[in-house]
Amino acid sequence: MSVRVLVADDEAMIRAGIRAILDNDDGIDVVGEAGDGVEAVELVRRHRPEVVLLDIRMPRQDGLSAAAEIRRLVPECGVLVLTTFGEDEYIVRAIAAGAAGFLLKSSDPRELTAGIRAVAAGAAYLSPRVAHRVITDLAGPRLGSGAAARSKVDVLTDREREVLALIGEGLSNAEIGRRLFLVEGTVKAYVSSVLSRLGVRNRVQAAIVAYEAGLV
Repeated sequence: MSVRVLVADDEAMIRAGIRAILDNDDGIDVVGEAGDGVEAVELVRRHRPEVVLLDIRMPRQDGLSAAAEIRRLVPECGVLVLTTFGEDEYIVRAIAAGAAGFLLKSSDPRELTAGIRAVAAGAAYLSPRVAHRVITDLAGPRLGSGAAARSKVDVLTDREREVLALIGEGLSNAEIGRRLFLVEGTVKAYVSSVLSRLGVRNRVQAAIVAYEAGLV
């Protein structure tokens, strides 16, 4: 089945360009477009897409607050932030808002489709251009030192640590299941437990802990 996607950007030309890329992919179905954050939240509630592409700077409601509201109202919808702004503050705020992925508009179109598929599959996706910055520059100051991360990981069971390490590699639930010979429902339960016990909000934050703790 096609991945249902909603595109939200205040620039019509940008939306048209993104739609042109996605319409060429038989595995992706664009179900709607929004010109601001308020409209994006409403259309997500109406269409229930698997993934919403959100620009950060939009009128009425910005993409970061829209992301947090979408995650609260339609938690099964994955948020992929798409922006021209690559500053650290936006990356951190997007992750804190519950975004599962972060892409720059200057990214290769293949990164866009790869990010959509990863988020739809329940995995996290960071553009290679920002992933290194998140891991090396942000992980320590924002989420604690390696010692603190290892302390968090110590509360996990052996199986939970295995799952966390694979989250850190960017694997989806289905891929983790194949690697550990577990059914996907069991993996989902482990992932929920890992996030809860680590005290993090999403897979991206969990992946950072995995890197800090030396599991990846």
